[in-house]
Amino acid sequence: MDRCIPVVVIKELSETDKILSALKNYGIMCAEITFRTACAAEAIEYAAKNYPDMNIGAGTVINAEQCEAALKAGAKFIVSPGLSVAVANICKEKGVPYYPGCVTPTEIMQALELGITIVKFFPANVYGGLKAMKALAGPFPQIKFIPTGGVDRNNIDEFMAWDKIFAVGGSFFVKEALENMEA
Repeated sequence: MDRCIPVVVIKELSETDKILSALKNYGIMCAEITFRTACAAEAIEYAAKNYPDMNIGAGTVINAEQCEAALKAGAKFIVSPGLSVAVANICKEKGVPYYPGCVTPTEIMQALELGITIVKFFPANVYGGLKAMKALAGPFPQIKFIPTGGVDRNNIDEFMAWDKIFAVGGSFFVKEALENMEA
């Protein structure tokens, strides 16, 4: 499960151990902790310190302030729902991977101008899924995708089979890991 990026929403810091332990036990050594909650930076810092063998990143990063907070907390990668030039510049300066959300040719061209060749395709189900990504790969053969949104157990194999998929993101990984732990 090395090409899986679980989208992790931590509402209370006390949930961090349970979720990350479940992911590890499930064979997933990565977590994109979203900046959707008040304790996001604190959860990232805790995760980076207590799970050093995991690739801990920050998701839903929409501005420079959040990016700086995430990196200060120890995030090893940054994911955004869209493309932020400010976030891209900070990540480039600090040598941290940045995966911006890009679903149109214009957004992909902007990412390429910023030196980015791996983009989040979100929400994948709304913007045409694999069919749309394959169409975009024509004019942009150097791009790899991280589809998120609408990816689940029913269609993950179809996504993973394509060589332009860098990884697959989704919150369903957390649900599966927690269910597996309880079984």
